[in-house]
Amino acid sequence: MTDLFSPLTLARGPAWRNRFMLAPLTNLQSHADGTLSDDEFNWLTHRATGGFGLVMTCAAHVQAAGQGFPGQLGVFSDDHLPGLSRLAAEIRARGAVSSVQLHHAGIRSPAALIGEAPHGPSEDAETGARALALAEVEALREDFIAAAVRADRAGFDGVELHGAHGYILCAFLSPETNRRDDRYGGTAENRARLVWEIIDGVRARTRPDFQLGLRLSPERFGLRFAEQRELARQLLSSGKLDYLDMSLWDVFKAPTEPEFAGRPLIDWFADLPRGETRLGVAGKLTGGADLRRVLEHGADFPILGRAAILHHDFPRRAAGDADFRSVSLPVTRAWLRNERLGPAFVEYMNGWKGFVAQEEAETVDA
Repeated sequence: MTDLFSPLTLARGPAWRNRFMLAPLTNLQSHADGTLSDDEFNWLTHRATGGFGLVMTCAAHVQAAGQGFPGQLGVFSDDHLPGLSRLAAEIRARGAVSSVQLHHAGIRSPAALIGEAPHGPSEDAETGARALALAEVEALREDFIAAAVRADRAGFDGVELHGAHGYILCAFLSPETNRRDDRYGGTAENRARLVWEIIDGVRARTRPDFQLGLRLSPERFGLRFAEQRELARQLLSSGKLDYLDMSLWDVFKAPTEPEFAGRPLIDWFADLPRGETRLGVAGKLTGGADLRRVLEHGADFPILGRAAILHHDFPRRAAGDADFRSVSLPVTRAWLRNERLGPAFVEYMNGWKGFVAQEEAETVDA
């Protein structure tokens, strides 16, 4: 386990004290206007106390109309700066590097939540989304960049762009959801143009040592595996990112497209040349053996979601027991409260089948 606990240096910004990254996790805990709540503050800073090298916020929306969830953290207004500054300072005080994940839900924004039809690269009959006009795409680009500048002003060490899971940047990458005929649609190069322009804008307008990452997913949402792998290759070799975060759902499963099914997902990305750009992977990593395999397969760091919800101090537990595994599900509400999940986050996890013990839920409800 030695490599997991050695500092991770990046091309820019501070080194992480170890290889453990807290995944950006939806938690529904902030205020309706996007300002930081005490519950969200406590959830995140407790993971810094628990030993994570990088503590990342939940997906924070860069436009009010890009909200994807109730209680979502915002980064689209200077009104969010006091809470963001408080959070960045406390994460640093507890020894972790800090990052804000920049997000726009796009066609996945609930109309009832944002008060209008969602929008994306093209019309979408299933969600009722409308297509963005060219000027709106340019405004979206600016709002992502402005949000990164805001995170920089708040004192965060960096940001991660959310380009996965069908949200707006992912929707631009997908030929299924992006049917535009302007410079942001058509070829794979055009569909990736918005991502590259945001990267260049963040680099130009934030401090030189500001860390920049990008989350990609290679499957689902109409994505083509070969295109996503080629985009990952370009991003890793460009020198413009400090790390690429591959959200793989299950790190060691085979791709769903038959022509790529001969080896696990992680291997299709870990073998790409990457210079100084670091590669992280997420997907069903719940124990020390999983994390060792991640490094053995060539990734630079694992990204923990469920394991971090269940154990704020997973890194410290793994340091004491190389084969430590997260507790079996379901867990009680009391367990989650002790791990500093607020009431809204506990209820959100209760919606995940088998996560929260229902016997206790029935007793509480009674």
